[in-house]
Amino acid sequence: MPRRTLRLWLVALIAMATLVMFGAANAQTDEGTLRIGSKRFTESYILAEVLAQAAAPHMRSAPAVRQGLGNTAIVYEALRSGGIDLYAEYTGTIALEILKSDKPMTREAMNAALAPLGFGIAVPFGFNDGYALAMRAADADRLGIRSLSDLARHAELKLGLSNEFIGRADGWKGLASAYGLPQSPTGLDHGLAYDAIGAKQVDVIDIYTTDAKIDSLGLKVLQDDRSYFPRYDAVVLYRLDVPTRFPKAWAGIESLAGRIDERAMIAMNARAELQGAAFDTIARDFLAGGKAETGERGFMAKLFG
Repeated sequence: MPRRTLRLWLVALIAMATLVMFGAANAQTDEGTLRIGSKRFTESYILAEVLAQAAAPHMRSAPAVRQGLGNTAIVYEALRSGGIDLYAEYTGTIALEILKSDKPMTREAMNAALAPLGFGIAVPFGFNDGYALAMRAADADRLGIRSLSDLARHAELKLGLSNEFIGRADGWKGLASAYGLPQSPTGLDHGLAYDAIGAKQVDVIDIYTTDAKIDSLGLKVLQDDRSYFPRYDAVVLYRLDVPTRFPKAWAGIESLAGRIDERAMIAMNARAELQGAAFDTIARDFLAGGKAETGERGFMAKLFG
């Protein structure tokens, strides 16, 4: 082969090799867009923003936050179909609604069951948002009631429980049997139950343990001393390829593990629902370590005036 032809071939080969190397490097850095979903309630909106803002500093482009997709079935389908990459979910919901288990599962067992589906759970935020009963703290202190076992000794107290809780197999019927509770509850809409206990029309209501009004109404959450209620620990449910596709962003998300306890989540929910702060403002203040009491009027304020 003539030298000129050989040189041309060498130049072409070097050029091709350079293009291949550049393309490979570009593929490694072109991470795409991380898509984060949420359900249609305050806490889920806030957690989606917290996740997005924890990931954003480690990405070339901001994550896409798809807020208010719907209930568990809808958001999980978005995850399954690739419409989103991750969202905040609860261990009890994953076990009961996604994995169809009628028994509590450890996180290890959940991951073993989710892996063949291409999913995993990680980053336990640090709080449980499950069922509990609560009463006015002043009354609880006066009567010496700290736990559900204590409540069983006060048949005179009026219980106003949500219709959903009364009707659930793992709700009132099972709870009353487990603790020997003698009361006959009145069925109420969950939202109206807070008004009823605030007006002293009832003495005890069922709550979710991070509800916004727990502190504002001065309620005491009664200890589930026989561990009747399953735990609903908040975690990240994600597609297994996310840590590989977005390694730096995933490291940012992992830094959230253990950072949000019940008190912090109650406070953030209260800022949204009672003060009208925007979800992104709440997330930003939390990540900055701030506790600003007011913020830009957001979705909840616009909705409820």
